[in-house]
Amino acid sequence: MSRLTWAVAAVVTDDAGRVLLCRQSRGERRHALPGGRLHRAESPLPAVLRDVRVETGWEIEVVDLVGLYHLSDPAPPGRAGPPSDVLVHVFRARVRGRAAAGEPTGGCRTSWHDPADLPETLTPTTRAALTDALAGRSGVLREHPAAIAPPAPNQRAQTPPAEPAHP
Repeated sequence: MSRLTWAVAAVVTDDAGRVLLCRQSRGERRHALPGGRLHRAESPLPAVLRDVRVETGWEIEVVDLVGLYHLSDPAPPGRAGPPSDVLVHVFRARVRGRAAAGEPTGGCRTSWHDPADLPETLTPTTRAALTDALAGRSGVLREHPAAIAPPAPNQRAQTPPAEPAHP
């Protein structure tokens, strides 16, 4: 039996329709959605608000749930213990305000990207979640998003219709 880690991430956009990404400061330094693991006894919604604020400095308003993304990491030869599974709750969100509310403390370098010009170095889960979110999908359930093919070069991402403003 594998261990299950619960995580959250957000496809955060600004008024110009750009997407907020975090470039990892360690390892392969790929671009990912802001987010993180849930704390003990924490539910996904407060976790994503907390993690995005800590990692990026931005306060966000969650619009809806894009989907759940299940990742399995089979134990490589020589590694002891059960394989790890991660269940990522990916939310669609938009920033509150015109500037970050504080300094990021999460160890990533944030940057804004036009959906038609995303970096090549996206993590597989980020690529799958962005594809779903930018197509306007909600309630997606994906196993192993690494199997999602990247969009063809020069293929313009579709932006979902504008959401009505919340009071």
